[in-house]
Amino acid sequence: MTSSETDIVRVLEADGRFAPSAAAEQYLPLIDAISDAELEQFYRDMVVIRAIDNQATNLQRQGQLALWPPSRGQEAAQVGSARAARAQDTLFPSYREHAVTRIRGVDTLSIIKLMRGVSHGGWDPTEPVNGNTRLYTLVLGSQTLHATGYAMGLTFDGKTGTGDAERDEAVIVYYGDGASSQGDVHEAMVFAASYQAPTVFFLQNNQWAISVPVATQTRVPFVKRSAGYGIESIHVDGNDVLASYAVSRVALDEARSGKGPRAIEAETYRLGAHTTSDDPTKYRTSEEEQSWEKRDPITRMRAFLAGKGASASFFEDVDAEASDAAEDLRVRTLALESPTANLIFDHVYSEPHPLMDEQRAWREQYEASFEQPTQNGGAHA
Repeated sequence: MTSSETDIVRVLEADGRFAPSAAAEQYLPLIDAISDAELEQFYRDMVVIRAIDNQATNLQRQGQLALWPPSRGQEAAQVGSARAARAQDTLFPSYREHAVTRIRGVDTLSIIKLMRGVSHGGWDPTEPVNGNTRLYTLVLGSQTLHATGYAMGLTFDGKTGTGDAERDEAVIVYYGDGASSQGDVHEAMVFAASYQAPTVFFLQNNQWAISVPVATQTRVPFVKRSAGYGIESIHVDGNDVLASYAVSRVALDEARSGKGPRAIEAETYRLGAHTTSDDPTKYRTSEEEQSWEKRDPITRMRAFLAGKGASASFFEDVDAEASDAAEDLRVRTLALESPTANLIFDHVYSEPHPLMDEQRAWREQYEASFEQPTQNGGAHA
């Protein structure tokens, strides 16, 4: 279920024409200020991450990963919002934000490690190279509580709403239409609204909560759910990277300046499976998929850039970069080695702990007991 077409922020039509909706008018000065280089970067981001995403899907099919959640079709929502965030902002992803994490500096191989089962988290969110990006969250909706709590902390610590745009911080948290039915999301909104925490709730409505359609999940547009908590809410075409960027930039700036939480419903579509363990042909029609293929965010942005005069060499360069990035990911994935068993003890406590030392020693002794030599010189299996 969606809001009226007059309420949705859209700048680009499906064929790439620049045709702002009435709701997009207020964002046009911001969009007009985007440089040609930035526009091309938006396109590059989307194309490269899709190639990486396709490669990761193939790797899972070949037995190299336990699972992979494809993001194909949702690139514009992610790229626009991630590019709108400032360096000091903190981002809380769900488990499909491959474009977001890459833009913020996280090596996609870190996600691969998580999905391959050789890492407990994937990356250290406190390392500057990872751009204040928190870990993927596989428990639906819980990241909204984490994000709101973090944002409340920013308020308590005086790190937001001071009027210094270069220093003030905000938080953006990503979740899906299915996760929006989790109690955690609603509790997070209660606290964010009560404490006026600088939280931007970014809902990617990809039309399906695994096999459950939006029509079953809600009787009102998702954007009205957050509005019910007194949170200013915006409905945006999630397949329009320019619209996603504009509404996210404004929402983050407002949250950062002390105006309280904001919510965005980015209406998009999951072109692939929910995860590689899912078969979407069991619950949705090819006609539906084809109708959304015509609204592909990459095709839309390519047509727009071509209309603005982008050269053939630019598109060729982007395709080459995407191919190289995908191949690089494949090579590095195949080169991964399994960690030692001691990894399970390494980060239970922030500092060395005698209990961990005791448990590590017990494990080593237990495993060594299987290698005791027998009387005839052999070894126990």
